[in-house]
Amino acid sequence: MVENKITVKSIDEYILQFPPEVQEILKALRKVIKDAAPDAEEKISWQMPTFVLHGNLVHFAAHKNHIGFYPAPSGIDAFKEELSEYKGAKGSVQFPIKKPLPYELISKIVKFRVAENTKFAEDKLNKKSNLMTNNS
Repeated sequence: MVENKITVKSIDEYILQFPPEVQEILKALRKVIKDAAPDAEEKISWQMPTFVLHGNLVHFAAHKNHIGFYPAPSGIDAFKEELSEYKGAKGSVQFPIKKPLPYELISKIVKFRVAENTKFAEDKLNKKSNLMTNNS
């Protein structure tokens, strides 16, 4: 793994710091996320590629032996069974670099997170408009 001593400003820049075979995995992962969340914005957050839609959606990062995928604790929880063969923690999962990534599962997790963040944003907006209506 390339140590992240360099500050990257874009996902393209992030991907370019890895060996070609890892770059291919990261490009494929990025495409799967973009396809599942076409309205999400890309940025670098915590020195990781991040997709944002009504708040952070998912992050990913390349490590020496795995690709880290960070869909928040709710994204891990909702797919606990499907993710059980992978190492992980409360808000993350590790996909071994030597094995094909489960792109279909990743897509389902991203779509779940899009729905979750969208509902949260709508609820927040409704709460705000109800407050304004009640205060008039």
